[in-house]
Amino acid sequence: MAGSVWRPAATPADVTRARAETAMSLPASLLALWSVRDGLLTESGVAVYSAGDIGERNATYEVARYAPGFLLVGDDSGGRGFLVRADDPDSAVFSSGLGDLEPAGFDIVSADLASWIESLGPAPSC
Repeated sequence: MAGSVWRPAATPADVTRARAETAMSLPASLLALWSVRDGLLTESGVAVYSAGDIGERNATYEVARYAPGFLLVGDDSGGRGFLVRADDPDSAVFSSGLGDLEPAGFDIVSADLASWIESLGPAPSC
């Protein structure tokens, strides 16, 4: 697949661990991506986290402490993270510097997670 690194689908055990590690509702669009490929990394450095990485990334950046109710789903490999509201299945995708996860300063980058993932390149099923 041109433009991104191809990864096989996440295993059911990986998804179960991701749910346990994040202790949050995982967006359907993210679960759909993981069902065909475990995360995404574009040539420009934008990453959508794999099931195996999402818990660790949310813990490392202390998302629950600094942005309660949000889930960090990816980053730009340059210090900005991409987040969604965990309790909103239609949440917009927000961007923030990973050193300052203050929701009041978040920028909206996409109306929803599915559209954002689609904008990163060809459909995950390609």
